[in-house]
Amino acid sequence: MQDGGEALFLDGVGEVAVAVGRDGLSLQPLHPELVSSCWSSITLQPKLDSKIKFSDVYAIEMLDKGPIRGPWNTRSAIQGKKNVEMHRFVVHGITRTRKCPSPWVPYEYIFCHKDLKICKNWFECIMACIKNEGDRPKNLMVFVHPLCGKGRGVRNWETVAPLFDRAKIKTKVITTERAGHAYDTLSSLSDIELKTFDGVVAVGGDGLFNEILNGILSSRYKASYPPTPEGFGYFGSNENCEEQIRNGLNCSRPTPDSVNGIFPGNSTKCDDHEPLLSTSQPTGLDIPSLNSSKEKSIGDQDHLVSFPNDWFRLGIIPSGSTDAIVLSTTGERDPVTSALFIILGRRMSLDIAQVVRWKSSPTDEVLPTVRYAASFAGYGFYGEVIRESENYRWMGPARYDFSGTMVFLKHRSYEAKVAFLETPDTHSLTASAEVDVTGEKTVRSHQKRPRKIICRTNCFICKEASTSRQNSEDEITDSSRTIQENQKWVWSQGRFLSVGAAVISCRNERAPDGLVADAHLSDGFLHLLLIRDCPLPLYLWHLTQFTKKGSDPLSFKFVEHHKTSAFTFISSHDESVWNLDGEIFRACEASVQACKGLVNLFASGPELTGTSIAY
Repeated sequence: MQDGGEALFLDGVGEVAVAVGRDGLSLQPLHPELVSSCWSSITLQPKLDSKIKFSDVYAIEMLDKGPIRGPWNTRSAIQGKKNVEMHRFVVHGITRTRKCPSPWVPYEYIFCHKDLKICKNWFECIMACIKNEGDRPKNLMVFVHPLCGKGRGVRNWETVAPLFDRAKIKTKVITTERAGHAYDTLSSLSDIELKTFDGVVAVGGDGLFNEILNGILSSRYKASYPPTPEGFGYFGSNENCEEQIRNGLNCSRPTPDSVNGIFPGNSTKCDDHEPLLSTSQPTGLDIPSLNSSKEKSIGDQDHLVSFPNDWFRLGIIPSGSTDAIVLSTTGERDPVTSALFIILGRRMSLDIAQVVRWKSSPTDEVLPTVRYAASFAGYGFYGEVIRESENYRWMGPARYDFSGTMVFLKHRSYEAKVAFLETPDTHSLTASAEVDVTGEKTVRSHQKRPRKIICRTNCFICKEASTSRQNSEDEITDSSRTIQENQKWVWSQGRFLSVGAAVISCRNERAPDGLVADAHLSDGFLHLLLIRDCPLPLYLWHLTQFTKKGSDPLSFKFVEHHKTSAFTFISSHDESVWNLDGEIFRACEASVQACKGLVNLFASGPELTGTSIAY
């Protein structure tokens, strides 16, 4: 023994001195001259070569008595025997490959001793230390999409399920049987039932995660509609909202009727047929009235689940076609890595876009419909691609390439009017507004591109935004901010090939930097991308830049990029289709706002892999 540690045998290495520290186990080979080659094989990171951090241990198990491997030519050998059996326990931890700090890889440290009591004492001691890592989930609801990625969802869950079993995490697994299954299940759960789970995990793509997100938030997130400027078409038929806008306030909170209009079958005025949604009425949908919190007893309020919520988390085990959310929040499209993030209880806040549709077509009556998106909301090219791809689902992921080519060759542009909220924080990204001959404000191209700071683990920009949100919550109970005197609306009107809003970078295998390389995960802003009509070759040049790492596809003169907290959209097109996280949403009049840090993910942000965080 050395440094007060107790001598144990480490399978494959030999005799080591083990000591318990505040944050982990320290290991020291007692005969390093004989086991250096073996030792180097398990210490893949020099800074951690003699320590197992408790935060990196996802499980510990007692094993049956069995043989161990080691350099038996040492003086600690037992009677020169090569096949030695000892009592054993295994510490399940994580490591990383030498070439890349991520993805995470499960690794087993098998400790042995001749005395069973000593093994049990170590097992109980380490188990107690692991339980002090209090952020880890104990009970999860898991939705598995059986058809995504040609059956990849089922295969991936079969791969990672043993990790959850080993970590003693209870999982209620539901294999989805139809579009809207996850939404119906979550929206019909009472808050008491939901609170029995520490989180919900999607084994699928961005579309399944979007369904889960909406199922949880639709009846539990109470907030004002996104702020809307005067002149927006909706207010011509709503005197109450006009009065609030004149007073500088947001529109009123959603009513139960407006929330019920999210899904077909919930309202007779809504005729959408989004593939995400079911046509059945969710049962047991609990939507408290605006005054319900005052009417409920204190005991009842203890069972309410509202958002933002620091306790409840969402997770994704990537199995979809693009998996942009996972790539943007973990940096890896690896189901095992994502499963370990969940088991170890990693936590990070994520902004969510709240999308309110006022009209699905110009002739519709006003009926506000609320939806949420975690990665992207896109109109024009983006919406048409997702709608066209529905006709080719039999092609699998290749349908997006085929549909994208078809829509690109059509080269359609759409007349629209967009207004975004300009704040002092976003002024550097916003070009100065100029007044044209019609008196309308239009925004010209950027003259200077600011320095980009990429969002990574422990991002200081997201941390500052989180601190700002916590401070503001003491003064503003509603997470939807009122329009301040120093904020103004800037209009952009014309024919657009696409209108898009990125909540996060939206990285994927085809776009290594994503749509917006420097979009942050929880800074409270959207990145509004307006692509004006341009010749087809120029548009192709713009699109191909997304496939090149380190390029700047937003530097073209026909591209507008605005960092904003909210924007509105008006189009007279009868078939206005939006893409919300890969799902269809019809809206010709809509308003969108960023809800800062609305949900928490089992993630910690993309890890730095040797590239500069700014360029």
